[in-house]
Amino acid sequence: MNPHPPHHEPDAPRDLVGIGIGPFNLSLAALAQPLTALDAVFYEQRPAFGWHSGLLIDGATIQVPFLADLVTLADPASEWTFLNYLKTRERLFPFYFAERFHIQRAEYDAYCRWVAENLPGLHFSHQVDAVRFNPERDVFEVDFTQLDTEGEAEALGRTYTKNIVLGIGTEPYVPEPLKPLVEAPGVPVIHATDYLDHRRTLLAADHVTVVGSGQSGAEIFLDLLRHRPTGREKLHWLGRTEAFAPMEYSKLGLEHFTPDYTRYFHALSESVRDRLGTTQWQLHRGIDADTIAAIHDELYRRTLHGGWPDTVLTPGVRVRTAGRIATTKIELHLEHFQQGTRSRLTTDAVVLATGHRERPLDRILAGLDPYMRRDSRERPRVDEHFRLALDPSVTGADCHVYVQNAERHTHGVGTPDLGLAAWRSATILNTLTGKDTYPLPTRTAFTTFGLEDRLPQIPPARKASVLTPLVEGR
Repeated sequence: MNPHPPHHEPDAPRDLVGIGIGPFNLSLAALAQPLTALDAVFYEQRPAFGWHSGLLIDGATIQVPFLADLVTLADPASEWTFLNYLKTRERLFPFYFAERFHIQRAEYDAYCRWVAENLPGLHFSHQVDAVRFNPERDVFEVDFTQLDTEGEAEALGRTYTKNIVLGIGTEPYVPEPLKPLVEAPGVPVIHATDYLDHRRTLLAADHVTVVGSGQSGAEIFLDLLRHRPTGREKLHWLGRTEAFAPMEYSKLGLEHFTPDYTRYFHALSESVRDRLGTTQWQLHRGIDADTIAAIHDELYRRTLHGGWPDTVLTPGVRVRTAGRIATTKIELHLEHFQQGTRSRLTTDAVVLATGHRERPLDRILAGLDPYMRRDSRERPRVDEHFRLALDPSVTGADCHVYVQNAERHTHGVGTPDLGLAAWRSATILNTLTGKDTYPLPTRTAFTTFGLEDRLPQIPPARKASVLTPLVEGR
């Protein structure tokens, strides 16, 4: 690694370019900052850091302890810890007496914004347009557009790098039957990620339906319930899961979010990993027990003077189709999995707490497609160090692409978990620098997940079609 130059030469390759500045790449940037020999830069198309701003509901907490900040579980002495953030704000004693192990989402967002505003090497309003490999120079070319305050193109640029880390995050998932309603104006059909932007409209609607039985759906249902009149709540809450179930939060159950389990999962065969992915929903799609209790308390409070609240909570239901009635209402066509019955629900507004999906890498990595190795389902192969499996002509030149929160199919349920952010960032930096820059523990769980240690299972590469050359006269 070359010492970080005071003014980077445009044609000189950097050691690392990060694409996207969400919590995971912000964690990487914070841990990379003390490494003065590492020339790193991070690009983000948004004008500033923001974390699920539409879901920063008053009182909503993150589902991991405050120790799962950007750096602590890899370097508790870092200047970028949550506790140091509190110290700079002269809030350590209030936090000490508050005795909060799980902080509010709004506070986590404020902490991350503090890091983003003070950390060097972060470039907001920079949209990465394309990534290519230059075989003549053995470097990646990264093209970007600098945006002005209105989000319009202001200047074009290119940088060169030996390593890329993709942290482009996830995007809201909208079920197919509801996509036309979300995209059309009129009756509000919004994704949960935009809830606070539309909260006033939703509270004014005569009847509101929340679709989704996870944490976001529960928080939104609770917030709407608390702000609607007793006896005239007019709320429906629907979910596909068989119950409004609590998230797995037992001490040994939480060990699925350790490096030990991540390594175990990565070493399993592709078919076993895929099967596990469909059975572990309660580890990350359940509801915090305190939120469930708060919902029940609020519903119970509304029965104190007789009668039941005007609410319907129905799990085990899917939305088959949906359509508008005139211009003021929506009709949802529902199916109950266990009963096999169908019904219709008319409502004035819909909130889709239907989660997020990993953003596809194909658009931004289209230029690298000939070099990428894929599994049997055409997903990128990712090694145990979070590197995409690329052609030896690229990796042999010591050029690598790392991914953050795009590897659930290879690394398991802990992929989007904030508690593994610092460990993954440290793993990437240790691999990139070729040394234990951040010493990591060899064991992190009491559970032994298998009967033997196994090497990671590397599925066969997708074979490109072999074309028979045409010979004139045949």
